[in-house]
Amino acid sequence: MSRRRRKRQLMRRVTFVVSGILFVAAVGSIIWNVAVKKGTPAFVNQGEENITVPRPDIDVQLLTVNPNSRPGIATDRIRGIVVHYTANPGSTAQQNRDYFESLKDSQETSVSSNFVIGLEGEIIQCVPTAEMAYASNNRNSDTVSIECCHPDESGKFTDATYKSLVQLVAWLSQKFGLDTDDIIRHYDVTGKDCPKYFVENVEAWEQFKKDVADYIAKYD
Repeated sequence: MSRRRRKRQLMRRVTFVVSGILFVAAVGSIIWNVAVKKGTPAFVNQGEENITVPRPDIDVQLLTVNPNSRPGIATDRIRGIVVHYTANPGSTAQQNRDYFESLKDSQETSVSSNFVIGLEGEIIQCVPTAEMAYASNNRNSDTVSIECCHPDESGKFTDATYKSLVQLVAWLSQKFGLDTDDIIRHYDVTGKDCPKYFVENVEAWEQFKKDVADYIAKYD
């Protein structure tokens, strides 16, 4: 093959690649412009625009992606919400979140949660709901996990923690199209005594699910 012919083929290939790049850029620009004109992001969580339950105040402090607490693995379709307790009486939401973060360095275990609710009702998000957290064993891939702080060994939540839990679970339930049967305890997955107070007091657990349903009904 002559040098001139090789040069022509090379130029055709370069032109093809550049044209492809320009096409992708043009499509991206169109999508972005449409989204901006509508005043919404280009990509949103499916169905989130139809939520009527108010989003609770959430302090987003995402963990660094790492193998021990935020593996960065996408979830399947969310089919449940799992309620946990920290089993660490008196600890705060911030302390639990920071412990999860520290696992990227210590690598002592693999554990985390999508959310942690503190003793004063503060909610910290540690892992996006579109990503798997290490909290609910074989249900990690299709659930959102919520760890709740508690003041003593009984595992009973403070009124502020309980209120935030109701609001967060209600919002997540509507976001993912779930009903109260999809709200479960860690105990229901593994038989573990978690969350302790709701395992030992089944009537309190049933009341919690009723409170979530009633909260959702307020905004229907």
